[in-house]
Amino acid sequence: MSELIFDGHNDLAWELRQRVRYDFDALDIAADQSATGLHTDLPRLRAGGVGAQYWSVYVAGEPAGEAAVSATLEQIDAVRRLVARHPEHLALATNADSVERARAQGRIASLLGAEGGHSINCSLGTLRMLYELGVRYLTLTHVRNTPWADSATDEPAVGGLSPFGHEVVREMNRLGMLVDLSHVAPSTMHAALDTSQAPAFFSHSSARALCDHPRNVPDDVLTRVRDSGGVVMVTFVPGFVVEECRAWTAEMIDATERLSETYPDRGPAWEEARAAWKRANPRPPCTVADVADHVEHVREVAGVDHVGLGGDYDGCLNLPDGLEDVSGYPALLAELAGRGWSDADLGKLAWHNALRVLRDTGSVAARVRQERGPSNATIDQLDG
Repeated sequence: MSELIFDGHNDLAWELRQRVRYDFDALDIAADQSATGLHTDLPRLRAGGVGAQYWSVYVAGEPAGEAAVSATLEQIDAVRRLVARHPEHLALATNADSVERARAQGRIASLLGAEGGHSINCSLGTLRMLYELGVRYLTLTHVRNTPWADSATDEPAVGGLSPFGHEVVREMNRLGMLVDLSHVAPSTMHAALDTSQAPAFFSHSSARALCDHPRNVPDDVLTRVRDSGGVVMVTFVPGFVVEECRAWTAEMIDATERLSETYPDRGPAWEEARAAWKRANPRPPCTVADVADHVEHVREVAGVDHVGLGGDYDGCLNLPDGLEDVSGYPALLAELAGRGWSDADLGKLAWHNALRVLRDTGSVAARVRQERGPSNATIDQLDG
């Protein structure tokens, strides 16, 4: 099996922002960064067979508003500068053709995905400008609601999507921006699928039937993913993969919040206290086989044409044994091959399904643009 990986979500840019404020000399991904705790660098991307990556241009939901927009622009700038710094390894990609061109050149196609609708500050004009800068998916929410969409991990507020939220989805269809349903509530998943003309897309989510985390995809939504021609990019985060890890993660988050009250600067003392808590409270087992179970469940319900991989590297603190960094994808493919997956089906999982959804979303946009122009709607007009 020599198929390259097209991964749905990697948070390296946020880590570079938090650690070194985008000083790429201080933290150079051309060298192996295992000792720093990063999950991602160029040598390990190559070792993992990564051929295309959606780089998350995530920013925290607080502060929101214009500050979130500015921070998102800084994230976009950082990824674009990172690509320009390593032209022999990375190539900016904005559509399926440019992904295939990068692959033919032996470079890693680098796409942008904005994680959280707070990044557009309730503005369709801002959404359009993010698209012009290369952003090719928008996760409708992160861990908190936006004024127009309900998150999986917040209290319901608008019943899925508000009227403005539906207009955001329509405008994304017109642009050719994937409507990413990771992080949203099931009601939001269904509302978006009711409106969207493009294939369903989950950049980094697993199967709720196997792990009852609200971030995961229920079976009734998996059938709609199939019917839309979409894809669920299965994630590796233990708290979304194994029930016992879900409970452990909740305890770790509570402990981290308590430690942050004691060490508000989150400096070395905070790091050591958190490490001490983890030593005293080891994570329950989570392995490559557990992730493979989720891949197989999505295949069983939605079909082999509708499953992909979205590791969430550098976006979580813990990863399954055998998938500790971006060099680990071959271990997952080997596990699935041992379960009887053919090379053709592994190729769909690793590459072809994600590429097809990107291409089909572009085709939908070409059709919708013939029907209507940019929306001038505002949230005040539609939501009152």
